[in-house]
Amino acid sequence: MREIRVELDKKAPDRSYPIFIERGLLDKVGGKMRRLGLKGVCALVTNPAVGALYSERVLNSLRKAGFSPIVVTVPDGEKYKTLKEVSRIYDRLLEEKLERDSSIIALGGGVTGDMAGFAAATFLRGVPYIQIPTTLLAQVDSSVGGKTGVNHPLGKNLIGAFYQPRAVFIDPDVLKTLERREKNAGLGEVVKYGIIRDKKFFSHLEDKREKLLNQIAGPEILEKKKGDEIIRAIERSCEIKAEIVSRDEKERGLRSILNFGHTFGHAVEALTNYTGFKHGEAVSIGMVMAAGLSFKLGMAREGVVKRIENLLSALGLPTRAPLLKPSDFIETMRLDKKVKAGRVRFVLIKDIGSAVLEEVSEEKLRDFLRGKAGANCLRPDSP
Repeated sequence: MREIRVELDKKAPDRSYPIFIERGLLDKVGGKMRRLGLKGVCALVTNPAVGALYSERVLNSLRKAGFSPIVVTVPDGEKYKTLKEVSRIYDRLLEEKLERDSSIIALGGGVTGDMAGFAAATFLRGVPYIQIPTTLLAQVDSSVGGKTGVNHPLGKNLIGAFYQPRAVFIDPDVLKTLERREKNAGLGEVVKYGIIRDKKFFSHLEDKREKLLNQIAGPEILEKKKGDEIIRAIERSCEIKAEIVSRDEKERGLRSILNFGHTFGHAVEALTNYTGFKHGEAVSIGMVMAAGLSFKLGMAREGVVKRIENLLSALGLPTRAPLLKPSDFIETMRLDKKVKAGRVRFVLIKDIGSAVLEEVSEEKLRDFLRGKAGANCLRPDSP
């Protein structure tokens, strides 16, 4: 078993928490939660597809450890990540009379994790919660760091809270049942960590991309003798995110670099009504656009942009935005959480492994979207 720690506050060590990575970990959840000091009634929040595959294993582990679990089912899909659905979670928790020492367990992908985490942050002013991510994207990104929340019709994740889990349990075996497109979407976030923080890791992904794709292609990807690249990708991604979150929990500085590609990517998601692209796919497009903007502003070399685009494309991810008007991009990005004094703040790059947060004027943004550099990130017939 690999354990990575998110160290948040030396004066309050109970706020720090472990990330456990191990095959077969679903069957050990109950015992590990007991050792974390949790007990009694708990709510397992999951969606129908994931629940059908894995909830019984988790429930059995919880019961063996002395917990009294209930199941709360939420619909799957970004369009359901709303206050209305979170309110339904509250209804069930109140119906079952959960108390402040009860815990919530998120079993699913990023949508389930975000909703369950936000419910935990706000139910009875905060109850403990556990993350059990079941998609590659959630394992390497959304389950770690304590960002919880829901979408608003005008933008993604505009309503939420920073609320850290007590632990994250990553069982790579669950990826065996994940559809190929979901696996590829998760690789977008893996590549992000190399771009923003670890040049050697990015080069490793370039060198091992064929092996990584072969391993991720089918249900055999996690045979012990073959699964090293998947496990390495998960571990290194979690290490980088844990280190960044430990230094900047509330995104006042360094943590902002984790949003590389997300400002453009969130706009793509919103403008396609959260149905056109999976999150990792939208972020892939957003990273190419952010790299292109970095080149346009004279910060990064064109060769850096091509390396990023080539790796993402080789991993089966989209790299160009759909048929969207530059004016629509700008209007949507005005609602982004990273807007300050009317200027959009972007995570840009100087090189692979070197990211910075910069304010970009609307004029420069419009020039990029309408110019040659922007055209390289947009489909040729984009208006």
